[in-house]
Amino acid sequence: MSTSPPLRYKRLLLKLSGEALMGKGQYGIDIAVTNRLAADIAAGLRAGAEIGVVVGGGNIFRGLAGAAAGMERATADYMGMLATVMNALALGNALEQIGVDARVVSAIPMPTVCESYVRPKALAHISAGRVVIFAAGTGNPFFTTDTTAALRAIEMGCEAVVKATQVDGVYSADPKKDPTATRYDRLTYAEVLAKDLKVMDGAAIALARDNDLPVIVFSIDEPGNLLKLLRGEARTTIITSQV
Repeated sequence: MSTSPPLRYKRLLLKLSGEALMGKGQYGIDIAVTNRLAADIAAGLRAGAEIGVVVGGGNIFRGLAGAAAGMERATADYMGMLATVMNALALGNALEQIGVDARVVSAIPMPTVCESYVRPKALAHISAGRVVIFAAGTGNPFFTTDTTAALRAIEMGCEAVVKATQVDGVYSADPKKDPTATRYDRLTYAEVLAKDLKVMDGAAIALARDNDLPVIVFSIDEPGNLLKLLRGEARTTIITSQV
């Protein structure tokens, strides 16, 4: 009788970009891709993991792009936060449709749409086996959803924050553009900052460093890869204080 391997990580915070939800499209939400991501999260949950999710909004609106086009930065960032709420609702709906209990919680109160973020309530949801999807960033302009992911992971007592990308780890350059790019299995926070590796923004890496929160980078494009990561079987780059 075969038994499933034990989980290496029990509670994780998964960071999804808004672009992850749009699939091959130029913008918006690809329902089929969102359903696949929901199925991956559900598989992790069934294996016994506790999972929180922070989702970006770049597939709908990106605050920095709006500011670059002449919009006032804080206003542009608030628009980006609202975009993350739309993505969180889409992912929450996909999870509910496959029988997974999910809660969207927003850092910007909008009680007719979803719950407001209250740390003890969010902790209770995760401990009860629900997937908690954190929307609207930190609720403040000038902070990215990467920083939100690090912050919520620390607040929820997660063992790591997991950055989902389209490649299997951190490279010295974009491997899709530069075939000579070096891939890293392990890095320190200091190396990420010193080499200016575009893993997460500097504030997120510094927050993870100051709280000794491991950052794990892996590919979300491979179906079932989240479960492999939870079991320690996925190809990843792990960022910690020491290599």
